[in-house]
Amino acid sequence: MTSSLRILFLEDDPEDAGLVQALLEADHIDCEITRVETQTQFSAALDTDRFDVILADYKLPSFDGLSALRVVQKARLNTPFILVSGVLGEEVAIEALKSGATDYVLKTGLARLAPVVRRATREVAERAERRKAEDALRRSEQVEHNLRAQASLLDLTHDAIFVYDMKGVITFWNRGAEALYGWAADEAKGKVASELLKTSFPTPLELKEGRWEGEFVRRTKDGAQVVVASRWSLQRDNMGKPATILETNNDITERKRAEDSLRRSEKELRDVIEAMPAITFSTAADGSNIWINSRWVEYSGMSIEETAGSGWRVAVHPDDLDQHVAKWLRSVATGEPFETESRLRGAGGESRWFLVRAAPLRGERGEVVRWYGTLTDIEDRKRVELERERLRQLEADLAHKSRVSMMGEFAASLGHEITQPIAGALINARTCLRWLEREPAEIGEARRTAARIVHDLNRAADIVERNRSLYRRSDAQRELVDLNEVIRQIVALLRETATWRSASVRAELDPRLPQTLADRVQLQQVLMNLMLNAIEAMKEGGGEVKIASSRSEDGQLMVSVSDSGVGLPTQDSERIFEAFYTTKPEGTGMGLSISRQIVESHGGRLWARANEGPGATFCFTLPLEEPERNPFE
Repeated sequence: MTSSLRILFLEDDPEDAGLVQALLEADHIDCEITRVETQTQFSAALDTDRFDVILADYKLPSFDGLSALRVVQKARLNTPFILVSGVLGEEVAIEALKSGATDYVLKTGLARLAPVVRRATREVAERAERRKAEDALRRSEQVEHNLRAQASLLDLTHDAIFVYDMKGVITFWNRGAEALYGWAADEAKGKVASELLKTSFPTPLELKEGRWEGEFVRRTKDGAQVVVASRWSLQRDNMGKPATILETNNDITERKRAEDSLRRSEKELRDVIEAMPAITFSTAADGSNIWINSRWVEYSGMSIEETAGSGWRVAVHPDDLDQHVAKWLRSVATGEPFETESRLRGAGGESRWFLVRAAPLRGERGEVVRWYGTLTDIEDRKRVELERERLRQLEADLAHKSRVSMMGEFAASLGHEITQPIAGALINARTCLRWLEREPAEIGEARRTAARIVHDLNRAADIVERNRSLYRRSDAQRELVDLNEVIRQIVALLRETATWRSASVRAELDPRLPQTLADRVQLQQVLMNLMLNAIEAMKEGGGEVKIASSRSEDGQLMVSVSDSGVGLPTQDSERIFEAFYTTKPEGTGMGLSISRQIVESHGGRLWARANEGPGATFCFTLPLEEPERNPFE
């Protein structure tokens, strides 16, 4: 024995107690004896201490061994009780054993005491172990019963649920497990779960806090592989020791296949995106960058990590940053697609124009879960647009200069034309004064003369305004225009110029022509250009300029200007419409080019043809509906 044996000895003779201790120690039983003589001392010792063995003399002056046995039994103690007596008859000994005494030893045969003590203490220990094992078994059976009851409640679910002990032996197998793995409950019970299902664990399994969940591959009865999402729950007995494990499985084979397929598709898509010449990116729902392809790294010199979040902003040109960020935040807040044009700095420090677009990816409930976008280099397009704008401005300037230069050609006729109404107004004003100076004044005649003055001055103002509109620099403006009225105005302006050149002007206008949507000043410029060219073509021998309006065969409005002059160039007659091409020494070569552009901007067509006799005819058409575009606007 490794520890001292504690003995309670009911004995009134100290020498006998000392002898017993000496005999036990002589037989290598280390013991500590507490000796009591009375019932009071005996009961008090039981209440205050714990003993491994109780020795009792059969008969004491005030107490006896059998009475002491009843005290021990009443206290429900399992301590071995051995009678030690000098005189003990056979009947008394049998009665003592029947009453529950462990054994008895005569003082005349104390040599038996050591073996009896050893046997008694060993039996007590064995009984304790047996009771512990029985209790553990009962607890385990109760836990097993509880698990079975719990699992039975889930027997109708589609989950595979089974229970096994700490050696892995299956003790419960529900219908879901039968459906998933193929074995009936009777076939699975008693088998080791990991061996039956050929479980493949990706990593060593460790139950933390009595629970585990994860995924692994198993085999069904027919040998097929299934991927399961598994949840394990460790059940303990009343002593806190592991007893059984309840496992719940869900078949996720199809989901895993779909996930694998999606990953492959995403990789293929990512590879395609990486191979694209455009820069592509994606952001989280809050607009923070989470991915951008290698094209961005090549262009900007920034790494993917530096671009993450809002790090990309440092690449935006300072002059474009505020509007770019404001538009982006507005799209993130509203979920509306994003589009803007901004300059982005390259790795070498230069900036190029990019068209930046992004569209939201929405979840099942319509919420934005991610943004996907592209950055397209539009530097060349921007340069073309700037050059086109510069050319447009140049054309507008040339058109204005052309109108102004034309004024020089009929300035003299304008002076003559405006002199007439002014002279008439002057004569009428003097006449009016004479009527007013008479005694009495001729008020009626003066009033009629003043009306003629107003008429003459209005006529002069009209002449000035018609000419001002030709060289005024203003933005193009479309309005409903009476084409015949515009023709009449130009004919009136150029009639005197034609007379100086020994030419006449004749108008043949279709009165049924409808109005059309056009820019009045630009039409005046076209008509004046064509008529001046016609007059110029006849400056040597004179002739007639005929201007006519009509409907073309396809229903459009058509105007023709004919002359009997020198005609068209014999070769490359289309070149007369090219910019800066001219057959006149003093010409700019822009009049016909600008005229054609004006007509085409209205959706019409301008061309020239040689007459059967001398001269040429220039024609242009205008549609009745509003044109789609106008680069002069």
